[in-house]
Amino acid sequence: MCRNGGRLRKRKIKHAKTHLIASIGHALIERGYRVLFTRTSDLVQRLQAARRDLRLPAELAKLDRFDLLICDDFSYVRRDQGETSVLFELIAERYERRSLAITANQLFSEWGHVFAEPAMTLATVDRLVHHATIFEMNVESFRRRVAQKGLAPSEQRNPNTSKPKG
Repeated sequence: MCRNGGRLRKRKIKHAKTHLIASIGHALIERGYRVLFTRTSDLVQRLQAARRDLRLPAELAKLDRFDLLICDDFSYVRRDQGETSVLFELIAERYERRSLAITANQLFSEWGHVFAEPAMTLATVDRLVHHATIFEMNVESFRRRVAQKGLAPSEQRNPNTSKPKG
């Protein structure tokens, strides 16, 4: 979505999820905001280690210094109870106080298999969508397209590159 003469209008997004959210994060950094971009799996490991070492509140406070926390590939894999618990604590901690952006490859209606408990799924989605701007990207995955064509990512991005003859 974009602002155009004071009115909001929908625009078709032609870039991948990660690229789009990274670009938004970069633009915010240029405007003086503090932004952290991380893969969700890395963040979960960080939070689980903090919980194990009894320093989860301190770790959440460190993350609270960022105006925007970007969690890439949020719904990529099913998570166990411990993983979903720390994710929920993070989301609940930031809810209505700090911004959180996620990329996900599944609709919210399909998140039943991502979280271990249905109640936690509902509570998480509820907090994520309240006050949210949602960009739904109905485009083919760049990585899937590359894999299907059998090209290396560098070959896919540069059409002038030719495959070695052999």
